[in-house]
Amino acid sequence: MTTPMSQACPLATVPKLSTNKDLAPAPVQGDIQRPDISWFPDRKVFLNRVEALKLLSPDRPTTVPAGWPAQLHMARVWSGDDFSADGKEYTVQFDKADLAEIDGALAHFKALSGDLGPDDVSKETFPLPGLKERLEAIAQEIHNGRGFVVLRGLQPDKWTNMENILVYLGVTSYIAEKRGMQDFDGRMILHIQAVVEDVKKHGSMPNSPYVARAQPFHTDLCDILSLYALNTAAYGGESFLASSAQIYNELASTRPDIIHTLIKDDWIFDEFWQGQYHTRPLLYNFDGHGPAFQFSRRPLTGSHFSPHHPDVPAMTEIQAEALDAVFFAAQKHKVEIKLQKGDMMIFNNFAMLHARSSFSDEGERRRHMLRLWLRNEELMWKTPRELERLSWECYGDHEWRAKRVWDIERSPPELRVKYRRASCA
Repeated sequence: MTTPMSQACPLATVPKLSTNKDLAPAPVQGDIQRPDISWFPDRKVFLNRVEALKLLSPDRPTTVPAGWPAQLHMARVWSGDDFSADGKEYTVQFDKADLAEIDGALAHFKALSGDLGPDDVSKETFPLPGLKERLEAIAQEIHNGRGFVVLRGLQPDKWTNMENILVYLGVTSYIAEKRGMQDFDGRMILHIQAVVEDVKKHGSMPNSPYVARAQPFHTDLCDILSLYALNTAAYGGESFLASSAQIYNELASTRPDIIHTLIKDDWIFDEFWQGQYHTRPLLYNFDGHGPAFQFSRRPLTGSHFSPHHPDVPAMTEIQAEALDAVFFAAQKHKVEIKLQKGDMMIFNNFAMLHARSSFSDEGERRRHMLRLWLRNEELMWKTPRELERLSWECYGDHEWRAKRVWDIERSPPELRVKYRRASCA
């Protein structure tokens, strides 16, 4: 259930829907000098830069920008130390009655007439009357509370791949029913797993979600991000979440000048397509919810597996300091979550940054996550103008999303290798 990878860049025909600059062609030529900053941050390099810039910029702002809060006081301000080791504060355990109801909903869906598939799963076709109220309360927690939850107790080994996807869509439809497109072939679900054999066969290095290396803190392009663990690695693969509100509070109190840098619209995001790029901020002030981030490091720093086009402009030293400051604040306040087989981790992509440790597969223990990009249209945070294009790409009514591709067994081996959309990680 896949379609061929398009050879034309879809971004060339995307309408301008925000205050972003149009996709800019790269400068004609020149040997671009870039700061010493890596895709995965180096603490020593960061601390050296902090000391150097302190000497060069003694008159930095000492308060946050006008209109921005000095501090946030809300449920989504938390640090990893606020949670117990077993994660009982954010884990919802399904009991036997819950699991029986989910089995019943799956049987109900499969018994419906017509040639139904993943696109047809909804609250109406996947009835969960006993779980409905709890799942809707979880939706509130994700949008207006702590920002994340882990659902535990499902048994993916007893279902086929298709059945697992139907169950996944059925449960999450009560939390955020609208599903986002995850690439320009119209993929609605991604299989996140290491593709070592594909690298050997095709000779290309996939982007970070598709190999076993660690990922630095970042956000995806969606409102709500969900991962369903069909299987876990033999070693490693821990997930990390960090509160964007806590990161903001720390920087606002210790380095308010960095807040000024993060909200400017001159951050250069490489599109990884023929030297095109766009510019926008990294930090946004969401109506009714306060400051939150939207960025990933790869379009900003490039990487060994996804280098910048040689003529895409470089970030400044001040931007490099700010970008790494966000990472190390996230590292300081992160919560570590060791997902178990059958877990669904669902979180507000704006309310936190996420990362992952490296992992090793062995035998039957091979990490396999199903990823959805979701939206609850009643509870969603209002999209800032600068993010309207990204929101439209993910959730809008356009020709790419209309394709609705559902890969049931796995994502194609060439995914994000030939065609590197400025996405996540």
